[in-house]
Amino acid sequence: MSTSPHPRHLLGVKYLGLRVNAFLLKQERNIYTQPLPTRDAKGSAGLQIAVGVTLLPGTFPLGICWKGKGQLSFQAPSPQPPAVAQCPACLSGGMDSKVSGTTSNGETKPVCPGVEKAVEDGALQRDQWSNKMEFVLSVAGEIIGLGNVWRFPYLCYKNGGGAFFIPYLIFLFTCGIPVFLLETALGQYTSQGGITAWRKICPIFEGIGYASQVIVALLNIYYIIVLAWALFYLFSSFTVDLPWGSCRHDWNTERCVEFQRTNGSLNATAENATSPVIEFWERRVLKISEGIQHLGALRWELALCLLLAWVVCYFCIWKGVKSTGKVVYFTATFPYLMLVVLLIRGVTLPGAAQGIQFYLYPNLTRLWDPQVWMDAGTQIFFSFAICLGCLTALGSYNKYHNNCYRDSIALCFLNSGTSFVAGFAIFSILGFMSQEQGVPISEVAESGPGLAFIAYPRAVVMLPFSPLWACCFFFMVVLLGLDSQFVCVESLVTALVDMYPRVFRKKNRREVLILGVSVTSFLVGLVMLTEGGMYVFQLFDYYAASGMCLLFVAIFESFCVAWAYGAGRFYDNIEDMIGYRPWPLIKYCWLFLTPAVCTVRQAPEEKPDEGRDTVVQEGRRALTLEGTSPWGLKII
Repeated sequence: MSTSPHPRHLLGVKYLGLRVNAFLLKQERNIYTQPLPTRDAKGSAGLQIAVGVTLLPGTFPLGICWKGKGQLSFQAPSPQPPAVAQCPACLSGGMDSKVSGTTSNGETKPVCPGVEKAVEDGALQRDQWSNKMEFVLSVAGEIIGLGNVWRFPYLCYKNGGGAFFIPYLIFLFTCGIPVFLLETALGQYTSQGGITAWRKICPIFEGIGYASQVIVALLNIYYIIVLAWALFYLFSSFTVDLPWGSCRHDWNTERCVEFQRTNGSLNATAENATSPVIEFWERRVLKISEGIQHLGALRWELALCLLLAWVVCYFCIWKGVKSTGKVVYFTATFPYLMLVVLLIRGVTLPGAAQGIQFYLYPNLTRLWDPQVWMDAGTQIFFSFAICLGCLTALGSYNKYHNNCYRDSIALCFLNSGTSFVAGFAIFSILGFMSQEQGVPISEVAESGPGLAFIAYPRAVVMLPFSPLWACCFFFMVVLLGLDSQFVCVESLVTALVDMYPRVFRKKNRREVLILGVSVTSFLVGLVMLTEGGMYVFQLFDYYAASGMCLLFVAIFESFCVAWAYGAGRFYDNIEDMIGYRPWPLIKYCWLFLTPAVCTVRQAPEEKPDEGRDTVVQEGRRALTLEGTSPWGLKII
């Protein structure tokens, strides 16, 4: 970690005849204790004991030296490049060539055995982003995901259109940006992952890191299931006639009916009619069972898609930021190209204006509904990937003087802007579908997986060259999910490596750790690809990374930094990194607004999204029963 070349404080203290000089520099060093033989100015032998002490970030390390004649001095080490491993006391000067580690051939070696051992193990070596763009694209890929495409537009429509932006912007400035900056700056300042970063600034709050990593570990298991579904749809799109466009397949039932594009009528009038899109999703992709107590057989096609997703994810991060920084140039930018293509195609369709009107038309009366405010807060926390430790991990690979404040502001607005633009692409298509079917747009608007795997595929069938647009859409979904997935895995791996650097920073051990995390998550995730796996998936989605968990972590993060560590002190740390102090309102958000808003947000009980009530309730009911699945998992 780079340091300021000038002392921040100079203390002179006399006590019991001893003079104490402390030059306090803002830097960090490990703890070393080494007895060093030395000679004073007159040549008399003496003993000097040098101790380098590391205090908490925000406090300052001291070199403590005691000489045999009763002289005690405190001196901070001179600033050195972070790659050079040196004992702080060895930098105080006055040592001969043997002490300083200079060999007969002129080589300079670390004098402390602890440093030599650390260099051999690679424990002091930590990768950094090759350039600023790699960090920006990695964070953009993490925060801009599926929620921007399939959740935000629906929430706008459902919660008053343009009026929804009022609570959304309030949560953005009081919770989103402050916590986003907090986590990014924390990682950059400490150069540590999601657990050890909290240990460094306030050890008593280290549990915050463990809580966030537990959430990430669960998220890694079930989030990638969406990629398996998307890959299945993508491979199914490489055909002349999309398989969900007709009722002429083995999986279709007698109740399956097709929509006619000409007059919006049905070719059958069955009272319980279902569409081929729904039957393809339920009977071909999921083969969904009657309940969670009937897990059934494994869907081997989906299992292969999941395996492919994990293989791609592994090779995206297996070399750390060296590989991740290169992959994101494609995975974080190509979805924008696909989004622009779909946007241009959508707004040129008949009925697009009607769909966009439903998306943005303001209904201010909806602001009196507490659910609108809860949806806005939840969307901010989910879409900004805060309280997961991912931002801390990504920020830890930054250079010390990177302007993390400017990056955080820009990325937050980029995320919100992407969500806003995605609404035009989605609702223009839904408006077209509404006009073609002759039904209100409220009957075709969906959220979550229902939009990606039911509503949008149904709309694609009505377009000319439908397989092309299906491939574009599902490829975009795969890339959006892939970015978020491998960054979450990287976050968990970074936390483990920083906890045990001597174990995992040796040659190839980090790759083995990533492989272990990937294989374990893959095997656990297979239960969600059984015939009853959708019920398990919905339980994970509703409880594992729910808004309640994230809000709980956010409250403690704000309290730790603002009150235990000190908001002003953390502002000093940020100023030391970027050269100026951030907007003062952010500090007051950490102190008061963010904890208050998160606490109030937790008060009402969160309701499941419409369309998944049945699944969640079925899962809850099944968890009260006892049964054994074909996979040997006992459901209690």
